[in-house]
Order: sequence, then structure tokens, then C-alpha cells
Amino acid sequence: MAHKTDIEIAREATKRPIQEIGEGLGIPVEHLLPFGHDKAKVSAEFIKGLNGNENGKLILVTAINPTPAGEGKTTTTVGLGDGLNAIGKKTAICIREASLGPCFGMKGGAAGGGYAQVVPMEDMNLHFTGDFHAITSAHNLLAAMIDNHIYWGNALEIDERRVTWRRVMDMNDRALRDCVTSLGGVANGFPRQTGFDITVASEVMAILCLATDLDDLQKRLGDIIVAYRRDRSPIYARDIKADGAMTVLLQQAMQPNLVQTLENNPAFVHGGPFANIAHGCNSVIATTTALKLADYVVTEAGFGADLGAEKFMNIKCRKAGLAPDAVVLVATVRAMKMNGGVAKGDLGREDVEAVEAGCPNLGRHIENVKSFGVPVVVAINHFSGDTEAEIAAVKTYVESMGSEAILCKHWEKGSAGITDLAERVAEIAESGVSQFAPLYPDDMSLFDKIETIAKRIYRADEALADQKIRDQLRAWEADGYGDLPVCMAKTQYSFSTDPNLRGAPVGHGVPVREVRLSAGAGFVVAICGEIMTMPGLPRVPSAEQIGLNEAGQIEGLF
Repeated sequence: MAHKTDIEIAREATKRPIQEIGEGLGIPVEHLLPFGHDKAKVSAEFIKGLNGNENGKLILVTAINPTPAGEGKTTTTVGLGDGLNAIGKKTAICIREASLGPCFGMKGGAAGGGYAQVVPMEDMNLHFTGDFHAITSAHNLLAAMIDNHIYWGNALEIDERRVTWRRVMDMNDRALRDCVTSLGGVANGFPRQTGFDITVASEVMAILCLATDLDDLQKRLGDIIVAYRRDRSPIYARDIKADGAMTVLLQQAMQPNLVQTLENNPAFVHGGPFANIAHGCNSVIATTTALKLADYVVTEAGFGADLGAEKFMNIKCRKAGLAPDAVVLVATVRAMKMNGGVAKGDLGREDVEAVEAGCPNLGRHIENVKSFGVPVVVAINHFSGDTEAEIAAVKTYVESMGSEAILCKHWEKGSAGITDLAERVAEIAESGVSQFAPLYPDDMSLFDKIETIAKRIYRADEALADQKIRDQLRAWEADGYGDLPVCMAKTQYSFSTDPNLRGAPVGHGVPVREVRLSAGAGFVVAICGEIMTMPGLPRVPSAEQIGLNEAGQIEGLF
């Protein structure tokens, strides 16, 4: 029997009115701002009133390094949320919004798959409630106001060669990575070299995802360093007087979005920083709101645990005072085989040896997550071609690492296929064994923080940075930014900075190419290896396959 496609399954979903989903969490109708019948924003006023509520249990879903074989991290997050609800635990899930870049590029949509999906799928993968557009507008308003300030006499004495604020758009467009603005004569201003990043790499995105309320949002926006004077003293967004208008543009975007799973369970989908170039977690306000309303919250962190989980623990949890009660690490037999050297075309054949050869990647992630003091369970996301011997090989390996692996069939069966994992996760979370602590203290020097992650998470011999970068870090420490955490921008495909180095490499170095200070978000970005903050489209972008069919339905988005 041919499996239905994700989009066919999503179209057949029986959605409940979003007011009913809100009601199940105790959100009154008047505190939901509806966008159509199946999505709504939760009012800031209602969220403010939740402070006295106790927090539920926080479950983080992360994964091994991604391979072209696919891991299904979001699918497992959604499935586990449905599974916990199915065993009687009042559970909400929290995931990120999708960027248009990968939707029209390579990766496709980001709302789960099979019978573990969040709907409405098309809306979530396109404009949704307009949050990313608002972030893009706020970011570029600041860029326009900087150039405008310089044009009208430059009272702040901005050094035009030291404007650090670039522009953004939510699309993969390599032609905009490096460009010159203000050409065309006196009326258009002063020519200067700049460039674009993708919206999900914007500091405004990070700020929206880390801010606790509108006041905190405006303060953080004001703290953004946009340029320097000739004497190297910083110019802030508040000096340009942009913080108020930016906050106005972001007022509605700050409110978390409520949607539902195929099984009509609540899902907060809010914020979307990439995990390879940004901090990779959904918004603090969505997660903390969910924790006040549900007994369990299942959230995910992007890409492998070396990126998403590390940033979730060292940045998001540190900033928001959160601590995960358990971590689920997603792996597939197919991905183990690819890590073990099997080509994508040959994954259908049983190959227990390749599975075993690929397991050290999983093992390293288990060790790394445990080093934060948090218990780890491995979810084997089942594919129909997996054999019993291959599954047994993964389970045996995981047991040897002092953890356990549970086979999950949520893609095929929804919540019924993941109750074993749900029960085990609930047991661990209730037992209170988690002893969470971030990897490094606030007062460690910035370069030492970078090196700590490089050595302890990536297992590198050293972090490599030239004198200019080390001097820059020291200058920021002298300016009072030394206590900030670091956000590593690195390839998601490997523990190293070489995307082709699979498995569990050792003996490599982590070259830091550039550092950027995100003073408003509250972290320092270390750009490592060849990673780009503005991706490009592949030779054959997904956009070529996307269109409307005769029924007016979207085809090819997934």
C-alpha cells in the first residue's frame, strides 16, 4: 500500500477551531487574536497574568548531526507531544517558525511529517502570521535610519567605514552577500560596502526570541550596536532613535502563535533563528508561556545537539532561567548507516556493520548532552526499511553508553506509535534526576568560552583565531561584554567545521573567521569555517517545483 504524502495527510486533517485549542489550555477567547480559523496569537496581557503559575516539565528534543537521509527531529517533537497527551499528560509543544529560504531552497517545509504534523502546514511554511516580515521590516528600518542619519550631517560622527549593521531578507540570495549601497550621486547618500544576511540570522530575530516582554524588547533593541566612531566608541540603535519604532513594528510579532497538531493538541510556533548561524531555539516567551499552561512542554533545538542543544542550554536556558528535565536525542538507522560510510542510494540494504560504524556520532552527542547534567533518551525514528538486526545494533550501542534507545513509529501511527517513549520520558521528568548546569561560567573570557565549546562539544584540539579577532574579543571584554555567552556559527553536518567529516572526528581545529557582537541579544557570534550568514539556492531550488494546482491548492512546497 502506497503511503500518503505529508501534504495529503495534512489536507485530510480534522482541525478544531483555534478557540477550542486555546480553551484546552485555559486561554479565554478574548485573549486570542485569530488569524483565520486555525491560528491565533496569545495576548501579552494574558501572558503577564500567568506569572504566579507553576512551571510544567521541560523536554528538549535534539538530534545527531543531520545527513541527507533525514532524522525527523520536528516530527519526533510533534509525535512526543501527541504521545504525552495520549498517556494523559497535559502537554504543549513549542517549535520554530519556518524561513522562506529553505522552503524555496533545499530543505522544504518544517512542520513535522506523516501522522506527526502541525497544521495548517502551508500557512506555517509561508507567511504564517507575518512575524518574519515584521522582523525584516524592523531590521531594515534601522538600516535606513543609520544611512539617513549620515546623509543629514552625521551629528553622531559615525565612521562610515565602521557601520556594522547589515540588511536582511528572508530568502536565500547569494548575490546580496556583499554589495555596495548609495551609488548614484549626491542625492542618494555616501557609497559604502555592506551586505545582506538572511532574516533568521538577524539580531532582531535573536532579540525577539530572547525578550521577556515589550519593555525588555525595546531595551534590547536599543542596546544593538550599529556602528563605531573613529575613536572606536560604539553607536547604539537608541542613539539613532530607532528603538521605539522598531518595537511598534514588532508589537504583534512578540505574541506567540497558537496552532494545533493533527491530533488537535496545542502547539506554539514562534520565532525561528537558524541553529547553524544563530541560536536555534523558538522564543523564550512561547516556551515560558507554555510551561505556565501545560504540565509538559516538548520543544526542539535546531540541527544536531552540537549546535541546537548546546545553544539551548548555554544561551536560552541561561538567559531565561530554564532547565530541561529530560533530553530526547533523535537518530535513524539510515543516518547511522550514512555516518558509517554507506552512500545514500544504498541505504535500503541491511548493513549492521555500517550501523555500528556510524554509531560513534550518536555516542558523542549522548556524552555531550549528559555533560550538562541532563538525562538522555534516544528516540529511533523508524523507517519502513529498517531491519530488526539494525535496530538492535543501535539499542545495544546506546546501552553501552549508559542510556537507552526506544523505537518510535509516530510518523506512521501518530501518538500510538510513540507511547513507549512518552511513558519513559514522563518517568524521567517526574523523577527529578536532572542536575542541569551550563557548560561554562559567565565570567570566563570570551575566547575561552569559544575554546571550551570547541574542545568539549566538538572535541577539537584547539580553536584557531588570529590576533585581530583575539584583540577584538578583549576590546569587548574591556567594554563590559565579557560575561556574554557565545553563539557558534558552524556547519551543521559535522562536529568539525568540515561538512564532509562525518562520524566522531578528533584531532581537528576550529578556525574562527570573524566575531560579531550582538549586544542587544546578549551574545557574541563566532563565525567558524566556511559557514555563510546568507545562504544560496541550490542548482535546482525547490521553488521550481512549487505552484498552484487546478483546485487552487499549493503543490511542491514539501
